[in-house]
Amino acid sequence: MAQRALIKGHSKAAERVQSKALDEADRRPPRKGSGLNPDDPLAHMQVDQDRRRGRGAVTNPAARYEPLTREDADDGWGSLEELPPFKTEVSVERARKIITRNESPDISFDRSINPYRGCEHGCVYCFARPTHAYMGLSPGLDFESKLFAKPEAAALLAKELAAPGYQPRTIAIGTNTDPYQPIERKFKIMRSLLEVLAEFGHPVGIVTKSGLVTRDIDILAPMAARGLAKVAISVTTLDPALARSMEPRAATPAKRLATIEALAAAGIPVTVLVAPIIPAINEAEIETILERAYAAGAREAGYVLLRLPLEIKDIVSEWLLANHPGKARHVLSLVRSTRGGKDYDSRWGQRMVGSGPYAWMIGRRFEMAASRIGFNKQRTRLRTDLFTPPKAATEQLSLF
Repeated sequence: MAQRALIKGHSKAAERVQSKALDEADRRPPRKGSGLNPDDPLAHMQVDQDRRRGRGAVTNPAARYEPLTREDADDGWGSLEELPPFKTEVSVERARKIITRNESPDISFDRSINPYRGCEHGCVYCFARPTHAYMGLSPGLDFESKLFAKPEAAALLAKELAAPGYQPRTIAIGTNTDPYQPIERKFKIMRSLLEVLAEFGHPVGIVTKSGLVTRDIDILAPMAARGLAKVAISVTTLDPALARSMEPRAATPAKRLATIEALAAAGIPVTVLVAPIIPAINEAEIETILERAYAAGAREAGYVLLRLPLEIKDIVSEWLLANHPGKARHVLSLVRSTRGGKDYDSRWGQRMVGSGPYAWMIGRRFEMAASRIGFNKQRTRLRTDLFTPPKAATEQLSLF
């Protein structure tokens, strides 16, 4: 049997090992394929490629609240080869509430819904990865393979909309994990939420990188005609090879453009999000992505600079070392130049776009291209005056 080594106080040691790996990557010529060289200092932390095939993260580090970290160790019998691949597991979460509130001044919504925890798309840069630590799970491979579904979400939503004094404002869905990730085909939680919102005339804004959103055009198109729905599609790259390694189970770039076209043709307002922009990895594509998205029918556009909070720094660094070793140190240096020399700056107004000359240059490039192409001439503002609250259960029972 394979052993699981327990290591205490691992974070400092991991930083030293990662720094050494970056130094050695700088001295090596680029190589074909993905995966760390066996001689890399980080090689012992990487999960075997066959076990993580189709996944984004290359490691499965312990959650930050756990006192110990675990590493696979061969007992001398080649037992690591016996370990099974990471399969998607879905657990049911019995949530007590479904609408999450926020008071962040740098985002355009004050409430959101997350039908799922974790995301099978496996985007290596996903800023939601650290939330899996609250479940005692890894922000690495666990985040994209150990998922949680909230099948009672629609019933909870109707109950919360019926609460006395509820004031409607746009509910954002997809701001944490993608509501149209692959397991939505089975659970259909997102569709049930839309049915509730449509029935009671409540506005909704959706963010996704999945073509599955077109399944719900029959609900979204009538809502959009009433000024109650809009959709943002994230397009990170047009390079299929880069997309495959960076966001392995999300829709292909071509599929996302086709999704924009289908939504726009149905009269649903579409925004394209060039997000995240990763220095020296996909930043050269900013203008091309905007041009292709506009041709497909998107009329609003936005961007977000790569964010590296908490464990994301290590997960992205490991991915860079495995897939772009010659660029790894350069990419991280550019990111830090946009965050005041740090890996991340969580201040409102800074976390999405960064600061400094390099961040300024990316922002101006985006704004100039968007303006030249024709984006953002008008902003879609959803209506709240059509909202009709559901009748509370007690009111319905009083009729009998």
